[in-house]
Amino acid sequence: MSDMEVKETTQMNGMAETPEDDDIEMIEENETEKAETKKEEGNTFYKQQKYREALECYTQAINLCPSCAAYHGNRAATYMMLKKYKEALRDAQQALQLDPSFIKGYIREGKCHLMLGNSMAASKSYNHVLELDPKNSTALTELKNVQGLQDLEDKVELNFVRGDHRTAMFCLDRCLDHSPACVRFKVLKAEALTLLGRHQDSQELANDILQREGMNADAVYVRGLSLYYQDNTEKAFQHFQQVLRLAPDHSKARDALKRAKQLTTEKEAGNAAFRGGRLQEAYDLYNKALQIDPLNKSTNSKLFCNRATVGAKLGKLTEAIDDCCKALELDDGYIKAYLRRAKCYMDTEQYEEAVRDYEKVNKLHKSREHKQLLHEAKVALKRSKRKDYYKILGVVKSASEDEIKKAYKKRALIHHPDRHAHATKEEQKEEERKFKELGEAYSVLSDSKKRARYDNGQDLEDMTDGGGFGDVDPNQIFQAFFGGGMGGGMPGFSFGGGGGAGPGAGGFPGGFSFQFG
Repeated sequence: MSDMEVKETTQMNGMAETPEDDDIEMIEENETEKAETKKEEGNTFYKQQKYREALECYTQAINLCPSCAAYHGNRAATYMMLKKYKEALRDAQQALQLDPSFIKGYIREGKCHLMLGNSMAASKSYNHVLELDPKNSTALTELKNVQGLQDLEDKVELNFVRGDHRTAMFCLDRCLDHSPACVRFKVLKAEALTLLGRHQDSQELANDILQREGMNADAVYVRGLSLYYQDNTEKAFQHFQQVLRLAPDHSKARDALKRAKQLTTEKEAGNAAFRGGRLQEAYDLYNKALQIDPLNKSTNSKLFCNRATVGAKLGKLTEAIDDCCKALELDDGYIKAYLRRAKCYMDTEQYEEAVRDYEKVNKLHKSREHKQLLHEAKVALKRSKRKDYYKILGVVKSASEDEIKKAYKKRALIHHPDRHAHATKEEQKEEERKFKELGEAYSVLSDSKKRARYDNGQDLEDMTDGGGFGDVDPNQIFQAFFGGGMGGGMPGFSFGGGGGAGPGAGGFPGGFSFQFG
């Protein structure tokens, strides 16, 4: 075959492969019919709530006839039933590009915007519906829902500014009722949970967002914030830095990273000063650190406890107790704060409060050491409820036997009832009470066995062989020191300002007399 023949054959074959206009119309009609058939199949599945099967049919119809707005609209409705609102929104918008007067397309577009939390876009879509159909009941109803969502969003913002995160979270839950697919509301709820100290709930929500949405910078930020508020600063730093790599202009992450670094620096400087024995410097540094981030409850509870420890060493016991209380307000399971406060209570003789704290410690963590501390506090409490014989005699607890005797002699002479014979009845009664207490105190502290039992916190009724102090006669104790007898006056004992024997009094054996001037 010649070259000319080959060329002609090729041209003829090419002409044979090009369809006529009538053939094109026939093909298009067949495609349209097939597409319509698929649409009807999809409608049947949709009515049967078999949305995945319906989706497949509508997709085939679109592939056969991509210029039909209704097919895109139907698939948008199916995506919505499958809660795939982003895909539904794309189909609704495609339908409106094909047919700008497609009312159902605007309604579906508005609903998708609403479910995704874009209230302004939703409002715009529904207003397009009312331009085409001013009495459209669906659009009128949905516009009320949009307004309700916008009001809730304003409340969320206001309560975040106020620091009322509990109310903010309540409003966010209502927002999510309107817009369950809104990632922004979910992130804000996770942030509110973190600020309320519900870190596990916060992290679970943030992790769910990351699994569904991929590497969402806001969700990563919330996870970092939760770690920061749990005093896990190293991992928190990593999260904040990752956020800034994903979104360099993320102001919240940048500010949080700055605060976290500053707080860590001041806290570590305070710890170093404390270890170095520079107590006032450590106190001031902890003070400074506590001003950085009032919302960081975990770190601040430790800072309050650290400042309490330093304060106690500086003699600021009242302030130390107050700091422990603040630490426990932030973390009611903080054992170190309970132990520190209990020690301060012991040092300030507030034994009931100390017992209460040690009991709490033993509930949180049983140990031999904690049990012993509780026992010591209970003993101290029991002692505090008894008469303080050392105080009655005016001696220290380490007083010697001779010091105890001298103290008794001195005070017994001062409070002996005969000296106050001319006082009022109330005054006489008070002096008699004091005189009797002096006898009790001397009876116990002058006996080494009784004194040891008293120091160990035993009950008063166990102190004497008779089972109590009913048999202790203060007059006999006085007589043992000064001789003579008691009752209506003492022989040889004068309580006047002059000298010699007073009225009703004779003299001590041997002619001894004693005067009070």
